[in-house]
Amino acid sequence: MESRVELEVYVEARPEVVWAAVTQPESIARWYAFGGAEIDLRPGGRLVMRWDEHGEFLGFVEKVEPGRRFAYRYAVDPGVDPLPGNSNLVEFTLTPEGEGTRLHVVESGFDRLEVSAEEQEKRAEESAQGWDAGLAALTELAPTL
Repeated sequence: MESRVELEVYVEARPEVVWAAVTQPESIARWYAFGGAEIDLRPGGRLVMRWDEHGEFLGFVEKVEPGRRFAYRYAVDPGVDPLPGNSNLVEFTLTPEGEGTRLHVVESGFDRLEVSAEEQEKRAEESAQGWDAGLAALTELAPTL
């Protein structure tokens, strides 16, 4: 099974705008975590993402390289703290390109989840669909931020 979901999009906005879109709770709530988000933007900082239909997902910030790279780990089930066996790593990498930004997103760890192989595959597919929709929304929203 594929242990990661990897996507890349071109966003017609400067890197600092895209950075704000992927790290600021008020922006994330507009394109991804529609129920709201909390982010303490420092390594080890708390992260919460909410969806009315899915629940509240808890995590923590792993890496912050302002304007360039942001990574967090989150529990793949709502309402539980992230631990080995129940969490994935999400990494955003921003690269200036022309007048815009190339945004690379990787979610990894599906193969380390303590669930069946079928469930790992299902979660990877659902995550890929979620990122596809979210990044499509981000590419439309970012130029207006």
